[in-house]
Amino acid sequence: MAELTEVQNKPTWRESLGIYTRPRVIAMLFLGFSAGLPLLLVFGTLSAWLRESGVDRSTIGHISWVAILYAFKFAWAPLVDRLPVPIVTSAIGHRRSWMLLAQFGVIGALIMMAASDPDTQLSMLVIAALLAAFSSATQDISIDAWRIEAAVVEWQGAMAATYQIGYRVGMIAAGAGALYLAEFYSWSTAYNCMALLMLVGVVTTFCIFEPERQTAVDAWLEEERVVEFLERYAHLPRRLRNVAAWFIGAVVCPFTDFFTRNGKIALLILAFIGVFRLSDITMGVMANPFYIDMGYTKSDIASVTKVFGLIMTMTGAVLGGVLVARFGVMRILFLSAVLVALTNLTFAWLASQTAEITYLMVVISADNLSGGMAGSAFIAYLSGLTNRAYTATQYALFSSLMLLPAKFLGGFSGDIVDAGGYVFFFSYAATLGLPAILLVLYLMFRQKRGYSR
Repeated sequence: MAELTEVQNKPTWRESLGIYTRPRVIAMLFLGFSAGLPLLLVFGTLSAWLRESGVDRSTIGHISWVAILYAFKFAWAPLVDRLPVPIVTSAIGHRRSWMLLAQFGVIGALIMMAASDPDTQLSMLVIAALLAAFSSATQDISIDAWRIEAAVVEWQGAMAATYQIGYRVGMIAAGAGALYLAEFYSWSTAYNCMALLMLVGVVTTFCIFEPERQTAVDAWLEEERVVEFLERYAHLPRRLRNVAAWFIGAVVCPFTDFFTRNGKIALLILAFIGVFRLSDITMGVMANPFYIDMGYTKSDIASVTKVFGLIMTMTGAVLGGVLVARFGVMRILFLSAVLVALTNLTFAWLASQTAEITYLMVVISADNLSGGMAGSAFIAYLSGLTNRAYTATQYALFSSLMLLPAKFLGGFSGDIVDAGGYVFFFSYAATLGLPAILLVLYLMFRQKRGYSR
């Protein structure tokens, strides 16, 4: 099976660190930046903008459902996996053409958001945010597929780490950078500048190479289920048969392949993917409103949670990548799941204190370090589950499943805070990490037994 397993022959520490000098690994820094930039602009930063404009917390929580589009990207991932972008694909390749299309979609949507006023044009702002989230999710699909196809499995931990670093730098730009610009200029200026920064992704897309794909764009015609369908329904009109055959090859086969390879354990794997990020994503919806309600200024939030927090996240991401290469993915997944749940409890403690910068730095250090480790380990885990014949579709399914339950629960975060306060909310968020801890322990046990079906 395609899942990552514990490392049989452990590489040396020098060999593990040396992976980070590979050009393809370095390229993930810039692609990660392009992927990370839009997220906060439709999530945390948007929440701060709305809260400052007087929008109530429950409405902010409900608007955060805009980001739930990331959880449904599996729905159009087969199109990204199989359909070419007219003219562009023939010029620069399949994966890069979809990256470029998505990046220009994000740029246009951010410019639309910059032109919207939450006081008088809230609906327009939400529509533009939906377009930004859709385009950003499409970019994620194509970048994830490129990453998996461009490097061997042993590099995926390091690829995930550099991707996370770039992703977090993008989030810093969209978080701290946007907050600083909003503080000294305006929210409109902030979002226009963020649109300009998306050009980093555009330039990188032109610089990287197009990976050799295991399955060509039209290879679905040779898949067993497709051939069987075409032979059985030869009496149907040709156009109808082709559409149905394409759907089977592009949509049905990637899903049945996963269950065929993993047997009964597939359901537990999907359950684990669905609950792994419940804790931190649910907490993240109310993070910026919490800082503002505590009395921290936008500059405080930008400096501590975005700039200083980046250092800890990068440290955690690199550490996670090295530990995965050295000790295997499952042990680091377990360690990360425990740390993520525990660090949410530190926010509960912070909510009971006065607004001291030192306290905030301690909490952010713990939270971002564990989050960086968890990200590297989890991305490597998902990459190992993927069959490269269906890269974009299967990885989109996994990453969508990772986000869907968390984004849905996150939409009720404001209601929970209003009902029980911040201490209760962060304690509740911590308990959401328990299912992931229990499931990863069980998967480790089953892995040692060979995942017998």
